[in-house]
Amino acid sequence: MSNQTTGPAPAAPLRYRLRIVPIALTLLVVAAACGLTALMWQAYFGAPWTRDGSVRVYVVALAPEVSGRVIALPVSDNQFVHKDDLLMTIDKRDYEIAVALSNANVAQTKADFENKQVEAKRRAALTDLATTREEQQSYAATAEVAYAVYQQALANLDKAKLNLERTEIHSPVNGWITNLSTQLGDYATTGSRAFSIVNADSFWVDGYFEETKIAPIKEGDPAKIWLLGYKQVLDGHVDSLARGIVVGNAQAGASGLANVNPIFTWVRLAQRVPVRVHIDHVPSDVRLVAGMTATVEVTPHAATAP
Repeated sequence: MSNQTTGPAPAAPLRYRLRIVPIALTLLVVAAACGLTALMWQAYFGAPWTRDGSVRVYVVALAPEVSGRVIALPVSDNQFVHKDDLLMTIDKRDYEIAVALSNANVAQTKADFENKQVEAKRRAALTDLATTREEQQSYAATAEVAYAVYQQALANLDKAKLNLERTEIHSPVNGWITNLSTQLGDYATTGSRAFSIVNADSFWVDGYFEETKIAPIKEGDPAKIWLLGYKQVLDGHVDSLARGIVVGNAQAGASGLANVNPIFTWVRLAQRVPVRVHIDHVPSDVRLVAGMTATVEVTPHAATAP
């Protein structure tokens, strides 16, 4: 029986493991890079988004349609008003006098017309021996002129009554009075803005998307809105896409020639196209203010389809 000496275990498995570890790490890094690339592709192309968004609203500009001294101003700056609420009253006295004068003028012209109409009918009933054809036509024409004057007086009365009604200015919408500068005792001038009212029912968001991202966006696509000052996410949907933006090169110079700005041919910046997003619901603790900064993400229907 021969004696055999047992030596150290071979190092081949250790060397194999040392080779496998770098390969596995490399594969993990490649897989992570591929996953990150897929996520970035989805973020930038699958669900277009932009941080360049803003809250928009319609502002109603109210100007008096008659002039006069402001004798009542029952509202204040930033106050919420309802539709048809009284905002301002202008001194009515001049316009009440105008209505009274118009009423008197109507009565006078009506009496004159009726008198001339009776005379014209009486002349028309006479025989040719008592009057001439020319006289009959003259009296008939005089009665028609008197009728026209009477109708004009009626129109002037309607105008005077309308001006009297216009001494009271009412809100045409629900909203907030903003930047109020009109004061009690001011002289209100016809056509000069007296109130600016933020229409409470007209808020929307404009998202300015790069032109490389708008291809999948369609009207009706669901959208999510993040306001810079709030953590809540607002739901909305794409209402419409703008069909035109200003092109600097389209502006003519002083001589009427095209004003073409020099550019670096190797740098091409994507234009931003406004996308109008309707806000479906506003949480009770979110206060919308026109001009607020917003981030908008649109999920195209093609991306959500099974």
